[in-house]
Amino acid sequence: MKETRTVSGGLVHMHEGHMHPVRGKLLLFRRLLKVGEVEMKLLLALACSCFALSSFGYSAAAPQTFSTSAGEVRITPLYHASTRIEAGGKIIYLDPAKPAKVAGAPKADLILITDIHPDHMDPAYIAELSKAGTDILAPPAVLATVTTAKPIANGETRTWQGWTIEAIPAYNLTRGPAPGKLFHDKGRGNGYVLTYGGVRFYFSGDTEGIPEMRALKNIDVAFVCMNLPYTMPPEEAAEAVKAFHPKIVIPYHYHGSDLAVFKKGLEGTGIEVRLLEWYPQ
Repeated sequence: MKETRTVSGGLVHMHEGHMHPVRGKLLLFRRLLKVGEVEMKLLLALACSCFALSSFGYSAAAPQTFSTSAGEVRITPLYHASTRIEAGGKIIYLDPAKPAKVAGAPKADLILITDIHPDHMDPAYIAELSKAGTDILAPPAVLATVTTAKPIANGETRTWQGWTIEAIPAYNLTRGPAPGKLFHDKGRGNGYVLTYGGVRFYFSGDTEGIPEMRALKNIDVAFVCMNLPYTMPPEEAAEAVKAFHPKIVIPYHYHGSDLAVFKKGLEGTGIEVRLLEWYPQ
């Protein structure tokens, strides 16, 4: 029997000669199957690429990676105040709330809540991100709604899986919905200083530039809120940040604020200002 082959357009064509017709068809079928496998792999690769691109578009901003003596810490903006923190194989969520996209997101080992307002405390999202063994820490006022949480009040400190968690006061000094009322009463909400591998991360929660913020020490990375009328304008936030002088500051919870004003207010201080996208379309 004689078999010859020609290649055209990536396909191998069989010239059977005296080859048995059944055997020739089987060989041709096998060749076509192999080509089909290659095409299928290309299609799968293309689909994966499209998925990766769509996943990239889904992210509000690229994760920020910080080196510590205990390993890397990855912090990913989700939306507004909602944040994911990853370190040592553990997942922490800070204030997971709508409209952050959490469908299919990794489950939480720890959830931290700062206050009772719906952009910080979202019981449905807390339930969706929880699994067996998820720990939840929150100000005592949150426990009336999130009954599975454990309380941590202003000034208290907890340790968790290599992290030290300090609850820092977060409140308004002057701004409120009506005379004599404040949007955030003193003693109700928390900011947090989270320390891992010797690196200190501060999340302000909802606050003005209060004395407790200005008195912070040795903060490496600060996430600071600014939005009127509820917290403070960017000028005030910049002045407060100057007082405790973190190495890096990242505005968050800034809807409607002019970040260029905040950045300009810190020019010449040596503080690195990182502007991230917390409001994806």
